[in-house]
Amino acid sequence: MDVALLLEWLVKSVAIVAFGIVGFAYLTLFERRLLARMQVRIGPNRAGPWGLLQPVADGVKLFFKEEVIPAGADRTLFVLAPIITVIPALVLFGVIPLGPDVELFGRRINLGLSDNINVGMLYLSAITSIAVYGVVIAGWSSNNKYALLGGIRSSAQMVSYELALGLVFVGPILTAGSMSLREIVLDQEHLWYVVVQPLGFVIFLIASLAEVNRAPFDMPEAEQELTAGYHVEYSGMKFALFFMAEYVKMIAVSTIGATLFLGGFWGPGVERFGWLGPLYLLVKVVALVFLQLWVRATLPRFRYDRLMAFGWKILLPVSLLNVAITAVLVVMGL
Repeated sequence: MDVALLLEWLVKSVAIVAFGIVGFAYLTLFERRLLARMQVRIGPNRAGPWGLLQPVADGVKLFFKEEVIPAGADRTLFVLAPIITVIPALVLFGVIPLGPDVELFGRRINLGLSDNINVGMLYLSAITSIAVYGVVIAGWSSNNKYALLGGIRSSAQMVSYELALGLVFVGPILTAGSMSLREIVLDQEHLWYVVVQPLGFVIFLIASLAEVNRAPFDMPEAEQELTAGYHVEYSGMKFALFFMAEYVKMIAVSTIGATLFLGGFWGPGVERFGWLGPLYLLVKVVALVFLQLWVRATLPRFRYDRLMAFGWKILLPVSLLNVAITAVLVVMGL
């Protein structure tokens, strides 16, 4: 194998993982400061200038916090559950096109890790389905009835909304005529899919909130009934991994949304200066993350039966309708 190519993959892999970890840390600060501003209070501002070292302080605290494993827990699964939850969130970035090819050191460099595979959408669907296992295993292995109920709630919720999310993926696939994420992005050079798929974009926003268990769909963590849900028995770094998985998934689904509906890395000047691509993508991701946080500050939590009814009786039929309309328009050549 070409050593230069192997080194390129290694550097890009480390960069993507580092971006996920640093992004998770400072997304927590961004959320706390943003919610504080919306709720007319101050937020964390003591650790470092403007509170910028608050994520570091939180990480140090969790690192040295005592970890407790319940006596009746399945120790192996109890330890594996956080790992199973966080890894899919990180590997989602592997097929996201981060920008056009650029010249560097006399080589043509692809800014993405492996975004040229022709089944990128299938990869995303498969990986997003794996995350539910970590949550269910965490609830079951804890030997705690509240944790088990939280895990069962989460599995039912994520499976329900994954159906709508999977059907939303069909819209961009039909429009671009390809399952390659790079082909989907290239097809949006002159017109973003949010214009031709507005219903699909709205469904994606709603289903992605439910998929990452964010408000108003944060039922698995409903502290009023379940005392924190599936991770009630977790502490220290194991709890930090669940925390990390949630926020990395927020970044991941925002990146997927920007790629599928907001033109991905396209923006003014990208044709001439390819390095602008990742910056444009980052701006779009931050905008979608801001929207998720705004929803949390605005809407109250759903009741669980209404959450499930909304997913099965409204979101799923509307997703099917969107696929049917898109298919008819593609066949008609519109």
